[in-house]
Amino acid sequence: MHRTAMEDTNPILEMIGVSKRFSGVLALDDVSFRVKPGTVHALMGENGAGKSTLMKCLFGIYQMDAGKIILKGKECHFNSAASAMHAGVSMIHQELSNVPERSVAQNLWLGREPLNAMRLIDHKKMFEYTRTLLQSLKYEFDPGARMSGLSISQQQGCEIARAVSYNASIVVMDEPTSSLTENEVAHLFDIIRDLQDKGVAIIYISHKMEEIFKIADVVTVMRDGRVIGTYPAAEIDHNKLISLMVGRDISHRFPPVESVIGDVCLRVKNLTSTNPHSFRDISFELRQGEILGLGGLVGAQRTELVESIFGIRALSSGEVRVNGEPLKKLSPLNAIKSGIGLVTEDRRSTGIFPLLDITVNTTIPSQGNYKTKIGLLDHKRLSEAAKSQNEQLRTKTPSMSTLIQNLSGGNQQKVILSRWLMTLPNILIMDEPTRGIDVGAKYEIYTIMAELVKQGKSIIMVSSEMPELIGMSHRILVLCEGRLTGVLTKEEADQETIMRYATKFIKEFV
Repeated sequence: MHRTAMEDTNPILEMIGVSKRFSGVLALDDVSFRVKPGTVHALMGENGAGKSTLMKCLFGIYQMDAGKIILKGKECHFNSAASAMHAGVSMIHQELSNVPERSVAQNLWLGREPLNAMRLIDHKKMFEYTRTLLQSLKYEFDPGARMSGLSISQQQGCEIARAVSYNASIVVMDEPTSSLTENEVAHLFDIIRDLQDKGVAIIYISHKMEEIFKIADVVTVMRDGRVIGTYPAAEIDHNKLISLMVGRDISHRFPPVESVIGDVCLRVKNLTSTNPHSFRDISFELRQGEILGLGGLVGAQRTELVESIFGIRALSSGEVRVNGEPLKKLSPLNAIKSGIGLVTEDRRSTGIFPLLDITVNTTIPSQGNYKTKIGLLDHKRLSEAAKSQNEQLRTKTPSMSTLIQNLSGGNQQKVILSRWLMTLPNILIMDEPTRGIDVGAKYEIYTIMAELVKQGKSIIMVSSEMPELIGMSHRILVLCEGRLTGVLTKEEADQETIMRYATKFIKEFV
């Protein structure tokens, strides 16, 4: 149920006529944005629409070329994040910004540590503050724990705790649930509602539509650096929101997957990890032209399984056969030679080479195929091939020499897909292929996947989004705590059934 801000409530924040250029490119074009206290105001749009740029202007990371910020009725100018936080604006960034070798407490109070009478850091008081804060948010990790020893979701919890610790009147949350389980998302929503009760305004950026309709009161949609409109969340539906974001009607979230299912191309038999806490005794088959979904909750060991098939992780037992032939030694090199490619789960840490250009990022695994007669790299032919492949996937970039870190998430994912397609794979493993990607780019990735299986290639798709699993898969394997608990056809698959298999062992041991 959505809370509705009263019409006569004055906005706590107004951004009026904001414009921002980067190297001549207009990123924000006369944007105006108003937020009322005690509301969750969702900011929606495709990657590149200007959402994060607008928030970074608010937070003092970027300086506006034009426009003004009015906070609590007074015009403000923030020349740094510190000045914004001092004024009561806090921000949870999509990319974690922790200091890994410092404790939770040290991370939470970095740069504003409590001091004792001798002007030295009062560690006892800092740990007491942290313990009280974590308890108030119902987080159960130790203030003295080293950040690098926490799970990603716990680190995200620290980011949330840090934002709350500033007693901010506005909290910006940029993709705050990207690393959270379903229960952790529910916990975050409880925190958000508590903040609302205190009059705090939440600006919420997410690509997960289901979250927006659960938590948001108001939705502002941006496209191409402009505000398209602002709407009460209760008066807008899923299809209307997508249409506003992408500028066209998408009546179906997923394209038709029309392929001919052929012979078995990959057979996995009794795979067991060397890690006793990981997967064990996993067997399945993948057929030509098939998208095989792999579902389960966080910790189900899906990533560990597919990385083992690709040869990144060690096995204690089991066999992998490609087109009937056993892979005697599992390694990434042998997997590539056998026609297998892997799009990893976290493109930022294990997918892209951020400081290298698009050409290099595209061609890294296939450079051996582009050599001159004397064994030197044929840069011209390599560049032409990389450009051609990215053009086929409609990668949006100023040039092939652009650093990949400067592309949107969806276009980075297209470069990674181009990389593997240049190796001419028959089997493509895609681990969370649309994580952190807007709806328009998602549809393009889905379309590419549908075209690949239509050509006779096969895909294993790991996904935490059940609509994606159901909408794109021919069959779905479900893992729970490292065990294969269910195999569902497209006709059998629904969210309730998948969740039942995904929690099978959890329920047995509760």
